Amino acid sequence: MNYLKSVIRNITIALFAATTITAYTQTKTIKTIDGKSLSIEKLNTAIEKAMKKHNLPGLSVAIVNKKEMVYHQAFGVTNSETKEPLNKQSMFEGASLSKPIFAYFVMKMVENGTIELDKPLHEYLPHPGISPESQEDYKLITARMVLAHQTGFPNHANNEPIKLAFKPGTDFMYSGEAYQYLAAVIGIKLGVGFKEGLNQLFQKEVTQPLNMPHTTFIWDDYLEAHKVFGHDSQGHPTQNKPGEGRWSGKTFNAFSSVHSEAAEFSKFIIAMLKKEGLSDESFAEMLKEQTKFKDDNPMKLETGQTGWGLGFAQKPTTNGTMHLHTGNNHDFQAYAMFVPEQGYGLVLFANCGNMLPFIKAISKTLGEQF
Repeated sequence: MNYLKSVIRNITIALFAATTITAYTQTKTIKTIDGKSLSIEKLNTAIEKAMKKHNLPGLSVAIVNKKEMVYHQAFGVTNSETKEPLNKQSMFEGASLSKPIFAYFVMKMVENGTIELDKPLHEYLPHPGISPESQEDYKLITARMVLAHQTGFPNHANNEPIKLAFKPGTDFMYSGEAYQYLAAVIGIKLGVGFKEGLNQLFQKEVTQPLNMPHTTFIWDDYLEAHKVFGHDSQGHPTQNKPGEGRWSGKTFNAFSSVHSEAAEFSKFIIAMLKKEGLSDESFAEMLKEQTKFKDDNPMKLETGQTGWGLGFAQKPTTNGTMHLHTGNNHDFQAYAMFVPEQGYGLVLFANCGNMLPFIKAISKTLGEQF
């Protein structure tokens, strides 16, 4: 009997290993966004060189070719003092990468009838913190305006009354505060609140179908075991757990608290490329330019981005329209982008604040990435 159990156990282990290998097999070359072949060895060398030049302690990277992940690697250390090496299970703060994956979740809620994309949110849940002079205008705000940053809300209200910067729907102002209002609308309407219950719903609707088992907006045991340390501008470790004066770990912050790593988050990017999990109509809404930047918009002037869809910023390039989003919690930064015309995508998570110069450096090898 013991022999039989041993045989069964060995067969099970072998099958699991085979499944893991077939789920993702590292290729010897990848295609850059320009369609050029690039060896993995040359890519690894370029990444390591750029990390060293721009002082990135650690990095998780995934690249998508033809709507499939073809590259996943972890570089560097979890903590610049202990020098503990990163691995492919290491978890990071996604910061504002929370917003596009939350937008995907919102579109699920629209499709199942929980909310309507163009129904004023105050009809679901009046906002308690609007200043008197903005009381009438705020009643125009819809889920569409939130996801496209057209509400006039500040990025963060900091417990001050919210005075709208403009009439909702008429201009652009990036706002995490508005995203959190929308999260509260959904959570309270469904009776789950905006803590663990909302995260469980998000995982049921998004991460479980997309096979992203460890991606979460709420602190859990897996993060306790696998989250890396952030690093300040001097390269010193900061934190890797919730704490006083920071995120509590208990609230679903739709604008900032997602935690993930590059391979898992790439599954969301692949879903955007393959149009999986939502109707064609919903994907059309997400990818359409909902907000067109004015000519004097700082992001348009600085980066060439022309507007915003429902969740992602947009930038026209010679390779097609790039849909992109950055994440910045200062001691953690992240980045994700995809170009539907190329079936190409890139996901980066770093445990420091030096992501943008790194992206510029790696673009010399991978082609324009930002």
